[in-house]
Amino acid sequence: MRRATLSGLGSLAALVTAVQPALAAPPTGDSPDPGPVRHAFSAAAAEFGVPRDLLIALGYGETHLDDHAGQPSQAGGYGVMHLVSNPDRHTLELASRLTGESARELRTDTTANIRGGAAVLRAYADDAGLGRAERRDTDAWYPLVARYGGAADPSGARLYADTVYTFLAEGLTARTPDGETLTVRARSVAPERGRYETAAAPAAQSPDYPSALWVPASSANYSVGRSASIRKIVIHVTQGSYAGTVNWFRNPSAKASAHYVVRSSDGQITQMVRDKNTAWHARSGNASGIGIEHEGYIDNPTWFTDAMYRSSAALTAYLCNRYGIPKNRAHVVGHSEVPGNNHTDPGRYWNWTYYMRLVGGSTGGGAAQLTFTSYDALRSGSSGAQVSAVQSLLDQLGFDAGTVDGSFGTTTAAAVTAFQKARDLGTDGIVGARTWTALLSAGDTPVLGQGSTGAAVERLQRALTAALGRTVSADGAFGAGTAQAVRDFQSSRSLGVDGQVGPATWSALQAGR
Repeated sequence: MRRATLSGLGSLAALVTAVQPALAAPPTGDSPDPGPVRHAFSAAAAEFGVPRDLLIALGYGETHLDDHAGQPSQAGGYGVMHLVSNPDRHTLELASRLTGESARELRTDTTANIRGGAAVLRAYADDAGLGRAERRDTDAWYPLVARYGGAADPSGARLYADTVYTFLAEGLTARTPDGETLTVRARSVAPERGRYETAAAPAAQSPDYPSALWVPASSANYSVGRSASIRKIVIHVTQGSYAGTVNWFRNPSAKASAHYVVRSSDGQITQMVRDKNTAWHARSGNASGIGIEHEGYIDNPTWFTDAMYRSSAALTAYLCNRYGIPKNRAHVVGHSEVPGNNHTDPGRYWNWTYYMRLVGGSTGGGAAQLTFTSYDALRSGSSGAQVSAVQSLLDQLGFDAGTVDGSFGTTTAAAVTAFQKARDLGTDGIVGARTWTALLSAGDTPVLGQGSTGAAVERLQRALTAALGRTVSADGAFGAGTAQAVRDFQSSRSLGVDGQVGPATWSALQAGR
C-alpha cells in the first residue's frame, strides 16, 4: 500500500495540551506497575494482536477514556471504545460474538469494553487479510480504523481515522475518571490510507458562515424551510466525538441534526444544515433556533477547550449580528433550557460567563440556567453553572450575591446566609436540598393542577426535583409525572395528598420543607 504523511490534517496540539499534566512522558511508556485501564489496553492488544498505542488513541478520540457509567452516546455507542448498537451499526453485538462477553458487560465494564474494541479491530484486520508482520505496523491499520468509525462515505471515514493518527503523531497523556494516567509517545507516522488516500477531507466552504466547512446532513434528518423567524441560539454537547457526530448526522437513521458542529481540539466548525432550514435538535426550539453542537460529553470538562469556546463564541456572535438576536442568556440558551426537552446539556461544566463574555454580550441580564437533573450541595469554593443559578435566584429575591460569575465567594456566602436566616432555614451557608427548594420555589403561588402550563409550573418542577432528590422534568407542562411528584411531596411532608398545588403545598416548598 502507498504511504502518506499527515500534512494538512490540522493540529490537535491544543487538546493534548489541555489534558496533559505537567510531567514528562516516561522513556519507556507507562509505569511498570500499570493501573486497571492501562493493563486492560496492554492485555487486549496482546490478545488480539492490535498495536497498544493505536487502541489508546482510538479510545481517547472517542471518549477521552471515560466510560460515562455505561450511558450511550448520541449514536448509541458505549464505553471507552464506543461500541455501537444502532439500526445501522452493531459493533457492540459483534464484540459480544467475538469475545463471549455479554452486551451488558461490554456496555458497563471497561476491561470488557476495551477487549471488545480490540476484537472488532482484529476482525477487520482478518477481513482485510493483514498478516502477522503487517499487524505489527501501526501505519497498516489506517483503513481498519477508518472502518471502525462507521462513516457512510470515504471522506467521513478519513476524517475519523486522521484524528486517531494525529494523536499518534503528536502523542498524548490522558487521565481516566479514576485518576489513572495513560501515555502515548509521539512518533513519526505515515499511514497507509489505501482507498481513503483519494477521499479528501471535507473542504467545501460553509454557505452561511465563511469560517466553517460544509458537510450536509442527510435530508432525512432536517426539514426544509422554517415556520418561525430565527430568534435564539441553542448550545448543545454532542455526547460523542466530532467525527462521529458529523458522520451520525449524515446517516438517515439518526433523525437528528444540528446546524453546526464544533471540534474540541482546535475549534474547527462544520456546518451541516443551512440556517434557513430547520435542524432537529431541540424539539420546541427547532423552528426558531440555530443549533450548535460541541464535541464532548457533559460530565467531562476536558472537552471544553479554550479553542472550542473562542471558535464557537465567534460563530454565535456572527449569527446574532446577522439575524438580530440579542446577545444575552435569554436568547443564547442551553439545550436544557428549551421548554419541552429532557436533555441536560451543555451541563454544569460549560462556562457560561466566559462564553458570553467572548460572544460580546451580557453574562447576566438574561435567564441563567436554572434547570438541572439534580441539585448539588454548594458551599464556599464551589463553582459552575449551579452556583450561577444560586446567584441569579438570590439577586432576584433582593439578596446581593455579587456578580453572576459561577464562583461561590464571600459575597455569595453572605447572601446565602442572609436568605437562610430570612426563611428560617438555619444559617450554615451551604446550599443544600432545603435551601435549593426554597430558592427555586420562591415567587407567586398560583393554584396548579394537571393541565396547567407555564413558568410557574417549571418553577414547581425544579423545586420538586430539589426537594425529592429525583428528576422531575421541568418542561412547564403539569402532566401525570408532575402530579405524582406533587403527591409524593405532599405525602412525605404530611400534607393533604391531592396532587394539586395550593397554598399549603407552596408554603411547604418555600419554607424548604
